Amino acid sequence: MNLLHPQLAAFAAVLEEGSFEAAAQRLSVTASAISQRIKSLEDRLGQVLVVRQTPCRPTAAGERLLLRVRPMKILEAEALAEFVPAEDMALRSIAIAVNDDSLQTWFLGGLAELHRRHGYVFDVRVDDQDHTLELLRNGTVLGAVTSQARAIQGCNVQSLGAMRYHAIASPEFVNRHFSGKLDAETLAAAPLVVFNRKDDLQWQFIRRITRARLSPPVHYLPTSTGFVEAAALGLGWCMAPDSLIGPAVKAGRVVMLEPARRLDVPLYWQYVAVRSDTLKHVSDIVRKAAAASLHL
Repeated sequence: MNLLHPQLAAFAAVLEEGSFEAAAQRLSVTASAISQRIKSLEDRLGQVLVVRQTPCRPTAAGERLLLRVRPMKILEAEALAEFVPAEDMALRSIAIAVNDDSLQTWFLGGLAELHRRHGYVFDVRVDDQDHTLELLRNGTVLGAVTSQARAIQGCNVQSLGAMRYHAIASPEFVNRHFSGKLDAETLAAAPLVVFNRKDDLQWQFIRRITRARLSPPVHYLPTSTGFVEAAALGLGWCMAPDSLIGPAVKAGRVVMLEPARRLDVPLYWQYVAVRSDTLKHVSDIVRKAAAASLHL
């Protein structure tokens, strides 16, 4: 069941599913019908809303419209909840952006509790904590775990605590590359492991040790849990959350390079500012899950 205007429902489905064909399958219509609805909506508003590519993405005008449509879908689902069978989960799908470290440590427990209590299903988008807010700003998600404390327009923000990172490496790697000293010379030569090109944590740690402009060898490895294993295997040194490194440190597979020079990354929960029971439930559980794991 979907009370949203057919044109708006088609618009949202195309951007959520990434193609006209997938949107048609979700809404049980033909791809031609989806195309006609999108074209009619664009003609009505006098603006192109969807970039026809793979995957489809919103134009600037489409982003502004999506910011309005996503909260409408949540409110519609709440209005229909009393009349829709509990097994009809599609109405309750919630798009959320989160950084990979949070997803691999404290965030999944919160999602599981929300699903168990309320039957929600989730469309989780992963990006660096400095960039998840862009997905909220452009209407792709309804809420985001972010490092940005200032609420964007039309959103609320709540502090979650800080994720603590330590620089780690295998004992053999430390003996081979650092020889008892951690300075610009040794850091310039020692390979490091970086999640992706948005990941700034290793460079922040280097700046704490030295102000020199360094260009060490870099491995790009987009996996949070794999970071610890990569360090243990001697691939390089890296920054990893304290909640992930405990077993490897205890087993002597990795050591902290400078235990006193930890990095605390404050995290915040930002979400669209609408009076919604769904978003209240999500926000309450996200804060609860964060409080059990993050540093306050």
